Amino acid sequence: MPPFDYTTAFQRTVGWVTPEELQRLRRSCVAIAGLGGVGGSHLLTLARLGVGRFRIADLDHFELHNMNRQAGATLSTLHRPKVEVAREMALDINPELEIATFPEGVEAANVDAFLAGANAYVDGLDFFAFAARRLVFARAAAHNVPALTAAPLGMGAAALNFHPQGMSFDRYFDLHEGLEEAELAVRFMLGLAPARLHMGYLTDPATVDLGAQRGPSTPMACMLCAGIIGAEVAKVLLGRGRTLWAPRGVQYDPYRQRLVRTWRPGGNRSNPLQRLLIGLARRRLAASG
Repeated sequence: MPPFDYTTAFQRTVGWVTPEELQRLRRSCVAIAGLGGVGGSHLLTLARLGVGRFRIADLDHFELHNMNRQAGATLSTLHRPKVEVAREMALDINPELEIATFPEGVEAANVDAFLAGANAYVDGLDFFAFAARRLVFARAAAHNVPALTAAPLGMGAAALNFHPQGMSFDRYFDLHEGLEEAELAVRFMLGLAPARLHMGYLTDPATVDLGAQRGPSTPMACMLCAGIIGAEVAKVLLGRGRTLWAPRGVQYDPYRQRLVRTWRPGGNRSNPLQRLLIGLARRRLAASG
């Protein structure tokens, strides 16, 4: 193996960041839960940005149906743990990385250890992992860690970030114990992307099955999410640039060539427009079921 030199490997980033900021990225720690559709791409993008420390969690293995979008999914990695493959790929970019792995995923017993020392949390959990997501976002706020998410939707992405002192994840989405899975999915989807840009070109609505926890996906959306997260993490870690925090968000759809900034004061819980959209979604879901 040829000798590795951090400064040489990431010198082309300098100009967009200063040499001092590059070293700050090198010392920074990012926690990523979920290494599938978007999480693996987040890890590799941030490793190439020069971030030097990671805490990564996933309990899943690669399967053939992951091939259309997941960064670590190849024929040679089928049935291997995602966290193991992702770690190897990141170390192949920067062998000096410090990577703590959580192969059991994130749960109540380890979430505080997972977030310990993190400067930012990046959400890569499966869309339907509502319990784990609520747990991690709540504990991130308790640890004063900014929590960032970019959701792949259609051929575009929706970004939504949560400041530890700002509106909470549960309040924005109006999530609480006792909600059925379908209701959780409706509130989460409409909170992520109030503009719903991606719905204009869905060719087969039957492929979206909330009950079966299944929906279509594209590689373009996942890669776009990684680009968005890379920029957002850079701003958070370096303390410069404007970051939109919930209840503000943004959705960009290159297929439709549209960018929409959203603002839903009160979130799903008390924003009249969101309550109307959720009610309409419930009726459509009931009619299709």
